Amino acid sequence: MIRALISDFGGVLTTPLAAGFLAYEKEAPISLAELGRGMQAAAEIYGEHPLHSLERGEITEVEFARRLAEQLADGFDLVRLRELYFERIDPNGPMIDFIGEQRRRGLRTALLTNNVREWEPLWRAKLPELDEIFEIVVDSAFVGMRKPEPAIYELTVERLGGGLRAEECLFVDDIELNCEAARALGMTAVRFEHADQAIAELESALSD
Repeated sequence: MIRALISDFGGVLTTPLAAGFLAYEKEAPISLAELGRGMQAAAEIYGEHPLHSLERGEITEVEFARRLAEQLADGFDLVRLRELYFERIDPNGPMIDFIGEQRRRGLRTALLTNNVREWEPLWRAKLPELDEIFEIVVDSAFVGMRKPEPAIYELTVERLGGGLRAEECLFVDDIELNCEAARALGMTAVRFEHADQAIAELESALSD
């Protein structure tokens, strides 16, 4: 029996995240492919993918930008990318309404997000009703771990409390790797593709 619903933030409770990155590619002198190669080069130098370190809160936004800019001949403007990123995402009303309704019906709810410490006020502002919908928020940047690391899922279950087990949790995320990690722990997982599909699959899992 499902007792809790755990949801990702970006790309599930918001419109797709790609819009901001594509807008940056059109404006900036570097392509997304070059950005990806720069991140890989930084990973080889520092022994860790810079985005992963940023999302665990191990480095600051400024340090992340510095490491990446070192690898890009035309530089990297993280401030502008951040601006475009948040300009281009909007709340996903149907998913927000669905999760809110599940909580009102008594289902436990948690938000589990890979995010950036300095960006917390910005992404929270996109969802003012967040604390009404979710009992707890687990943000990678504040707990030193990130999806798909098993420990962050285990921490989320632990923080929900009440003797909850992973097998009693339903998880939704737009990244399949994160869903696979949830399933490996015993959770039921739905990969978000669009609201109608995800809601139908979540409803089906809740009715089993």
